[in-house]
Amino acid sequence: MSEPLAQVQDAQWMCLPCGHVYDPAHGAPEQGIPPGTRFEALGPDYACPVCGVGTDEFEAI
Repeated sequence: MSEPLAQVQDAQWMCLPCGHVYDPAHGAPEQGIPPGTRFEALGPDYACPVCGVGTDEFEAI
């Protein structure tokens, strides 16, 4: 059973290869992404700041 959409949108997202966690509440200021930016809004150019993989390698946690 999948999680309700609202819970997934507000979830933290973990990079599967390296374990880095993107938290929408904090954003990624070092990459110019302000706090409150949902994972879905990061766009196709977002890359993990640790290992460089794209959003397709992240999973909601």
